[in-house]
Amino acid sequence: MRERCRAAALALLLLTHFSPVTSDVAGGAAINSLPGGAAARLAPSFDAATPRNVTALVGKSAYLSCRVRNLGNRTVSWIRHRDLHILTVGGYTYTSDQRFQATHSPQTDDWTLHIKWAQQRDAGVYECQVSTQPVRSFFVTLHVVVPSARILGGPDLHVDMGSTINLTCLIQFSPEPPAYIFWYHEDEQVISYDSSRGGVSVVTEKGAATTSYLLVQDAAPADSGRYSCSPSNAEVASVRVHVLNGERPAAMQTGSAGLSNSSHCIAALLALAALHARWLRARLDS
Repeated sequence: MRERCRAAALALLLLTHFSPVTSDVAGGAAINSLPGGAAARLAPSFDAATPRNVTALVGKSAYLSCRVRNLGNRTVSWIRHRDLHILTVGGYTYTSDQRFQATHSPQTDDWTLHIKWAQQRDAGVYECQVSTQPVRSFFVTLHVVVPSARILGGPDLHVDMGSTINLTCLIQFSPEPPAYIFWYHEDEQVISYDSSRGGVSVVTEKGAATTSYLLVQDAAPADSGRYSCSPSNAEVASVRVHVLNGERPAAMQTGSAGLSNSSHCIAALLALAALHARWLRARLDS
């Protein structure tokens, strides 16, 4: 009987001092601290290699992954932090928004939240939660990007009269290359490549990021004004071109002076760093 009491007391002591501890800081993996590590290996844990940031294109599918090892008989849920709405529990969906769906293959540890036709409002933090006591959580941040266009070097470009106006329009975050890209000059008039003006050409390179180049040769004062790049799948991007007749705008002169001042600052900092290194070596030698 005495041996049984001693064994029971020892068991109670172990349970008191070695109870499970879990933590998940900013989406980190759960940490288990149990005697001998045996129970820890059986406790659910998150795969730390799972991406915590996911980027999706607007109108396309987004996949948020949560890998849970040693799940046992616990349940995995997905919660949207924006409104604390429970989206899925296990394989069941608890939202009227049919774009959300939980997928899981019994042969894997992956519990994926599938968001169809992602919208900008879907961006934010999502929580993958395991029904332990206390609960364990893994956080994933979804970024939803929209196709955008921009003309490099804007908003103002200065070119010399007689030179070539070279404009580059970059279209990014597009699910597919734009079907077309129109260039406009002032008054929303489409640039005509076969007009009497001549010397106008466009080169477009399609890919993950599409680039369109507009070349206007032998620039004249009449070529000054607003130029716009209008892709089929993104907002219009514009830039203002100034054709100069030998003069130099104040902005360009200021930029040149600023560069010179920056160079002087860098040189002074390098000289101070060299002096400081010498002083340190002298201290060490003495």
